[in-house]
Amino acid sequence: MVVSLRRRTQATNPRSDLPRSLAVAFDSELDTVCEECSSGKQPAKLLLCDKCDKGFHLFCLRPILVSVPKGSWFCPSCSQHQIPKSFPLVQTKLIDFFRIKRGPASTSPESCIGKKRKRTSLVMSKKKRKLLPYIPTVDPQRRLEQMASLATALRASSTEFRNELTYVSGKAPRSANKAVLEKGGMQVLSKQDAEALALCKNMMDRGECPPLMVVFDPYEGFTVEADRCIKDLTIITEYVGDVDYLSNREDDYDGDSMMTLLHASDPLQCLVICPDKRSNIARFISGINNHTPEGRKKQNLKCVRFNVNGEARVLLVANRDISKGERLYYDYNGYEHEYPTEHFV
Repeated sequence: MVVSLRRRTQATNPRSDLPRSLAVAFDSELDTVCEECSSGKQPAKLLLCDKCDKGFHLFCLRPILVSVPKGSWFCPSCSQHQIPKSFPLVQTKLIDFFRIKRGPASTSPESCIGKKRKRTSLVMSKKKRKLLPYIPTVDPQRRLEQMASLATALRASSTEFRNELTYVSGKAPRSANKAVLEKGGMQVLSKQDAEALALCKNMMDRGECPPLMVVFDPYEGFTVEADRCIKDLTIITEYVGDVDYLSNREDDYDGDSMMTLLHASDPLQCLVICPDKRSNIARFISGINNHTPEGRKKQNLKCVRFNVNGEARVLLVANRDISKGERLYYDYNGYEHEYPTEHFV
């Protein structure tokens, strides 16, 4: 099971260098109420606008905020928040944005899967539970629209597109990513599943993206929808970003979508994926509210960590058949339940 890093909504001790959005959590004498619900309860989750000084609960904002933002924060009125401007639907711009490799198209995963299924019985297929590569949309124009939707979200969040784990100076080196350090051991990705993952990577490099659309919802913010039917056990994407030591992120008040990569026995060897600077579509796939039965019913993805050639990797995989137009959700917490997902939708 995957372990997620608990993103923090308040600090343990008052500090002068904290953003003003955290001030309410440390001053019980402030008579501040939320502009949306008119309540002053849960002060630790009440933000102050750095311009007008009005208060807003994290969970009353639209889109909701699931953690206290780092640095200055401005309310919807003061920030004049607007729907992000769409990325130009121009093929050359998209090719440059995603660094697409020009060349012959890769082998169709749909035809490959069909051939394999003819040689195996239904019973064997169920027993082995092999991962499937995603099947790109056939229409090239629609694929451009899918890529443009992701480019829009990445640009709006000031995130560079990367489709692999990145190791940058000042954070954890690649040599620190050793799956053997996983507490209790980590499951090894089989040869056939590794081939499916490699095929997904190859297709993405050539612009044959997963059949997904990133949409902007006034309540959820950026979220991801299936743009065609997706079968159970299909690889949706790898969870990527900068790799860092968990110990370096303990005081990260924003913690934008950080995910555990390596849960080592030694806390100093624990690693997390930080997608705030470099990432792919995984950053915009939503977590469910796992505090309610209704929330769990929406879960259609699972987040699984694998040992791939000695390194820890995180995959998002369909855990049931997904219909076209269905939004993608997974349990952000995994087997930990410390993160306050009650504010997820």
